[in-house]
Amino acid sequence: MKSLKQSVWKMLYGEEIRLNKKYDYVVVGSGLFGSVFANLATEDGNSCLVIDKRTHIGGNCYTKRVEDIDVHVYGPHIFHTNSQKIWDYINKFCTMNAFQTKVKVYNEKFYSFPINLMTLNQLWGVKTPEEAKSILNSKTVKVENPRNLEEWCLSMVGEEIYIKFIKGYTKKQWGTDPKKLPCSIIKRIPIRTTFDDNYFNDKFQGIPDEGYENIFKKMLEKCDVELNVDYFKNRDFYDSIAKKKVIYTGPIDEFYDYSEGELEWRSLRFESEYIENHTFQGNCVVNYTSERIPYTRIVEHKFFNFKNQKNTIITKEYPEKWSNGKEKFYPINDRKNNSLYLKYKSKINKDKYIFGGRLAEYKYYDMHQVIGAAMKRYGDEL
Repeated sequence: MKSLKQSVWKMLYGEEIRLNKKYDYVVVGSGLFGSVFANLATEDGNSCLVIDKRTHIGGNCYTKRVEDIDVHVYGPHIFHTNSQKIWDYINKFCTMNAFQTKVKVYNEKFYSFPINLMTLNQLWGVKTPEEAKSILNSKTVKVENPRNLEEWCLSMVGEEIYIKFIKGYTKKQWGTDPKKLPCSIIKRIPIRTTFDDNYFNDKFQGIPDEGYENIFKKMLEKCDVELNVDYFKNRDFYDSIAKKKVIYTGPIDEFYDYSEGELEWRSLRFESEYIENHTFQGNCVVNYTSERIPYTRIVEHKFFNFKNQKNTIITKEYPEKWSNGKEKFYPINDRKNNSLYLKYKSKINKDKYIFGGRLAEYKYYDMHQVIGAAMKRYGDEL
């Protein structure tokens, strides 16, 4: 506990930590992959130093409490999984509430989303699952072997739903024509002919009652933690104090000084507003699918926890092309970028480094997938 007290004290009060000892593992990045790996390693008696360039732990999962509202600083993070093992693991560090994502879509009027029987009733007045299946079948466009996102959508739900709910949102989010995007981007969104409007299909879902930051504090309680540290400015030192390996969770192309070129990303810009009113939009997330509206969604954070705060906080999300100084959120996993990633991956010295997480693997991850990947990598290490 001494290590936790020292680390948390200095995280909170900004004192510089200067560590002169060696560690079994040096973990670069305190997001989910790095923190889970460090937690598993220290539970087995290994020593770990965790460093992060940000001024807080938790990576993009970080939440900041403002007037009893847990603000999801880097966009909403809803934990969901079908794995009992992963659910039990995350619940060691928190109490999960029973939150389920119920998204609404706005395009001239409000609709239930993801597509379900209520959506189809709002569009076409259908009342039963059989009517819904019949009308969807009549609207779909026959496409043999869909080659891109647009073709897949047309083959599954037809042109009207594609234009109203998907096309504009996708163009804003990815900054390109949906015809140039792979089908995989959209396939994770369910299409239902029942009134089930739960965004995810997973058995276990929720959000931590006390926010995500407390989870990471508990995960890292046996670690030393250094924040506001740029690994690349003192890389030789941090590599030298790792007796076993360095766990690297940052961008893989930056690790190799962009020697093969830069991988492409999409970024986000957040505009938050404190509003002296009980609620702004009456729901946690409303997606805006029209291209005429520059943001993709408005998040109202108070709805993630079952409290009755007097006022509210909203955040508008504006998709942007990534450039230096911006956060990397979504990898553009087209053929060109995936080929470039594989060139970098082939360079990894596996005797010295373990690369893991969204940035290091150039891969879109849900939270439970990151935890599962970190568990597997630590198991492989053993």
